[in-house]
Amino acid sequence: MSYSFAFPWAVLLLPLPWLVWQFAPRYRHQTSAVRMPFFRQLTEAAGLDPKPGAMVLRRARIQMITAILCWGLLVLGLARPEQLGQKITVETAARDMVLAVDISGSMDARDMEGPDGTQAQRLQVVKDVVGNFIEQRDGDRIALIVFGSRAFVQTPFTEDLASVRELLDTTTVGMAGPDTAIGDAIGLSIRTFETSEVDQRLLVLLSDGADTSSRMSPVNAAEIAQQQGVRIFTIGVGNPEGAGEDKVDLQALDDIAQRAGGAFYYATDGAGLQEIYAEIDRLNPRVTETVNFQPKRPLAWIAFALAVMIASLSLLSLLSLQLSSSRRSA
Repeated sequence: MSYSFAFPWAVLLLPLPWLVWQFAPRYRHQTSAVRMPFFRQLTEAAGLDPKPGAMVLRRARIQMITAILCWGLLVLGLARPEQLGQKITVETAARDMVLAVDISGSMDARDMEGPDGTQAQRLQVVKDVVGNFIEQRDGDRIALIVFGSRAFVQTPFTEDLASVRELLDTTTVGMAGPDTAIGDAIGLSIRTFETSEVDQRLLVLLSDGADTSSRMSPVNAAEIAQQQGVRIFTIGVGNPEGAGEDKVDLQALDDIAQRAGGAFYYATDGAGLQEIYAEIDRLNPRVTETVNFQPKRPLAWIAFALAVMIASLSLLSLLSLQLSSSRRSA
């Protein structure tokens, strides 16, 4: 444990009272005197030469000691002594990431291989893999967007990863509508990034179908994202051989990624998804900011409190002495 002064130059004030005492003009105060009859005769008899005089009032020793102590404590308080704690280093990631997850009706298909090797629901496999990915983002800020016929922000940017995963786990197929609005999801992600002040901005978009209900073209949205400094990584998990809305448009997802400076991936099972997220991490190493600080506990109030206490005790002592002296005189 160590101590320091926030304003050490205050100690230069210590000699100020002495300088005033040495060089400032003396304070003079005239009082009435008692006229003594036969004063000249008395002085001549005593052989003295009377002259105008003055009496220098002397301070009691306790007054001088109190003044010195109080002034020293006041200067010490002005120097702002501080108790220093242990140095703390905080490392934060300078990266914001939006996860946009398709929850349209086609995500209910059971054609993806789960961890146990059985065919599982697409959305459930995605939630398991994306959930583990979220848990590994310690230090990053994550925003979650789900989309179907419309896109919705489930969580704004936050470092509370447990809450992000919990909200992801509560999503169900079709809760945002049966269709797929990829362009709207990208547009909503761009608006979400407006609150971000970091340089590294990533959008990971996962879909299993073709865009069917967007009010904004996915390609145009990707170009705007690129202008805003947002890189888009797209992941296709649907069946490219399917029909209608169940057919994933791999070419469109690839175009989106290329226009936004990202990359496109296609996964057929949970293991493939995990490899894709690992690849995204490799291509975008986390940029960290290190902040060092040392907690400080101010101690100036102790010096000021002691000065007030000493002055109060000194005043009480002087009053007590004067009262005792007046009683003896009476």
